[in-house]
Amino acid sequence: MFGKSSKGVYLLAAVLALSPVSGASAAKKTAKPAANTPAAEAATANKPVTTQISAAIAALKADPETGRQINGVCAACHGDTGQGGKKGEYPRLAGQHVEYLMAQLQKFKGRHRTNLPMFPYTEERELPDEDIVHISAYLASITLDTAYPVFKDTDDALTRLLATEKVLNIPRSEGDVEAGAKLYKSECASCHGHAGMGKRTVPMLAGQYTVYLKRQIDRFIKGERLHDEDEKDVSKELLSQLKPEEIRDILAYLTTLDD
Repeated sequence: MFGKSSKGVYLLAAVLALSPVSGASAAKKTAKPAANTPAAEAATANKPVTTQISAAIAALKADPETGRQINGVCAACHGDTGQGGKKGEYPRLAGQHVEYLMAQLQKFKGRHRTNLPMFPYTEERELPDEDIVHISAYLASITLDTAYPVFKDTDDALTRLLATEKVLNIPRSEGDVEAGAKLYKSECASCHGHAGMGKRTVPMLAGQYTVYLKRQIDRFIKGERLHDEDEKDVSKELLSQLKPEEIRDILAYLTTLDD
């Protein structure tokens, strides 16, 4: 659905221009000293990140610690575990394919994709190519919980709150799930996979915010973004040929894939 070519189609959404840290390079310089403070150690202990190193990530020989430090900048919008924020204003990045994340950052850096708040953070002095490898590998390695934890009677309110905040489970979207499943399997699964997990430079859709997906679809249809790079005529592109209710049903189906 969201990509009929080998290219990724999703926007790595904006990092806040008002972020207290100015760019990835600054994050690398400041994150390590801060991590040595007792307060920072306590905060880290309360927010463990589960990571999974795939063969693709391992082949890049990325530095996980450098990636974690660079993520201090991205976290202002995308969350400290890449979970996204503001109910879909900023997309989930955690668990996306490393090749996809690298490709999108390179597009931002080369100004082939535009997003004004991202502009200062994707200049060469802020995001050299080696940093793109580190941050992409780090974000791709993060595994997010999608099921709410089972608590013990002795767990206090703070423990429960911190645990549930780590869960990313996309709320069910309105629409005909059965019809959406048929459309997805016939029109989208060949690129994004039958479980919506994507592959290489094609993004994962399962577990992505519905609000964000719908906003990007609208941009594709308007021709503000290129969905299928092999199809230059926007009017003939897949998303332009789908009816609004069909898109609604596909999105409804996608919200069932992270359960």
